[in-house]
Amino acid sequence: MVTAKIIPLFFFLIIPLFFSVLPETLGHLHYHHHKLNKNDSSLIKQRKQMGKCSLFQGRWVYNVRVDPLYEYSSCPFIDPEFDCLKYGRPDKQYLKYSWLPDNCVLPRFNGMQFLQRFRGQKIMFVGDSLSLNQWNSLTCMIHASAPQVKYTLVRDALLSSVTFQEYEVSVLLYHTTYLVDIVRKPIGRVLELNSIMGGKVWQNMDVLIFNSWHWWTHTGQSQPWDYIQDGSKVYKDMDRLTAYYKGLQTWARWVDDNVDPSKTRVFFQGISPTHYDPKEWRGASKSCTGEALPLSGSTYPAGLPPAAEIVRRTLSSMTKPVYLLDITTLSQLRKDAHPETYSGVSSGVDCSHWCLPGLPDTWNQLLYAALLDM
Repeated sequence: MVTAKIIPLFFFLIIPLFFSVLPETLGHLHYHHHKLNKNDSSLIKQRKQMGKCSLFQGRWVYNVRVDPLYEYSSCPFIDPEFDCLKYGRPDKQYLKYSWLPDNCVLPRFNGMQFLQRFRGQKIMFVGDSLSLNQWNSLTCMIHASAPQVKYTLVRDALLSSVTFQEYEVSVLLYHTTYLVDIVRKPIGRVLELNSIMGGKVWQNMDVLIFNSWHWWTHTGQSQPWDYIQDGSKVYKDMDRLTAYYKGLQTWARWVDDNVDPSKTRVFFQGISPTHYDPKEWRGASKSCTGEALPLSGSTYPAGLPPAAEIVRRTLSSMTKPVYLLDITTLSQLRKDAHPETYSGVSSGVDCSHWCLPGLPDTWNQLLYAALLDM
C-alpha cells in the first residue's frame, strides 16, 4: 500500500524535472546540424537581452558527423601557407570540433543567404596575414554555399578582392601589418605611430574587420622598420606593448573621425594566439608540433595575452561603436589547428597561422552571427 503511493509520487516529482532539462539537452544534440532560419537573429538577441548569451565563451565539442563548410580541394582562394591537407597533414580529427557557446545557438553559415543579405555591399578585412587567413576562409565559405555564382578574383600585394558578380558582393583584403604607416626616410624605415594614410582606402565600406598584433613583436631581420616615431620624437626601439597601444590609439582616432555607424559596421578581431611555448598549456610537446587535440574546458592555463587588454582598453575609450570579435580564448584552446610543417611556403614550424578549412571558419561563423544581430 505504501509502495503504491510512493510510485505515483516519484513520477509526479521526476517528470517535471525531465522536461525542464530536455530542451537544453536536445539543443546541444541539435547544435551541429542547426540550419540558419529567420529566427536565428532574434534568438541571439533575446538571449543577449536576458544576459545569458555569450558567443565567445563556451567549449569545443567533438562530433564525428561534422564536416567542414568547404573542401580544400574545391576552394580556389586558399593560400598555400594555410592549405594543410594539400601539403600532407595526415590527420583530419581537428576538423571534427565545433564551437559551442554558453547558452547560445550559433547559426550555421549559409552563403546564399549571406549574399542576399549583403547584396551590393563591400566587406573589407584590414590587417596582416591573420586577416588573410580569415579572408581566405570567408570567401571559401561563400563559394562552397553558392558554387554556381560567378566571381572575379583580384590578388595584389596591398589590396585583394573576390566579387560575387550576380549579387555585387565584394569581400576585400587590405594588407597592413601595423595599421599605422611605415615610411621610408633618409634615416631608414620609420614606423610612424601617429600616421595612418591607408585609411583612405578603408572609407566607403559597409563592413570593416580590423586586426593587428603579431608584427609588433617581431625583432631582428623579421622586423620591417629601423626606427619608431611618436610625435616629433624618434626612437631606435620602444616597449612593444606601449608602441602597440599608441598605434591603436591612432587607429581609434581614425575610426572616430571617419566612420559613420549608420553606414559602416566596424569589428576588431581579437588577438589571435600562437602556440610555440607548450608551458602555456602545460603540454609536453615542442611547440604545436604533433598536437592533435584541443584543450578541454573553457579556459587557457596561461590566461589572456597582455595585448588583449590593450585592445579592450582602446575600444572602451572610443566614441564610435566597434564590435570586438573576441576570438582569443577560443583560439587559445586550439593548439591542434595550426599548419605546423604542413605548409606550402614555410620550411619551419608554423604555430601562428591556422589550417583551412579550420579555426578561421569558426571566426567567420561568429562574425556572421554578430552581423545578424546588428
